Amino acid sequence: MSNLFIFIGRLSGPVEITKHGDTTVGKFTLLRNEFAGLDKNDKRKERVVSIQFTVFGSRAEALAEYTAKGDQLVVQASLSNNNFERNGETVYGYNFVVDSFEFGAPGPETRKRLAEREAA
Repeated sequence: MSNLFIFIGRLSGPVEITKHGDTTVGKFTLLRNEFAGLDKNDKRKERVVSIQFTVFGSRAEALAEYTAKGDQLVVQASLSNNNFERNGETVYGYNFVVDSFEFGAPGPETRKRLAEREAA
């Protein structure tokens, strides 16, 4: 049985690419605002939620090449264990691994780049 999560958010910065042997690995963080209640004047409060993702291979390369900070992404990901030993004790963690993605609305950097390209 597999788990599946769908996230929508904006990139906090560029996708960071590394190579591990022949495998391309990308890391990025999506940000989104979520409702956090009402303040004493009944005004909506929000909090920023950040979620880190790992993406591999051609997906990582495509995200690094075609996205910029502020771009919106729709990400389908699965959850994997990221446990390791430190000083004889197991440290438990998890990792969201990108299965697929779709480009959403462009952020300010991408809109500026597209406008400059059209003006040329």
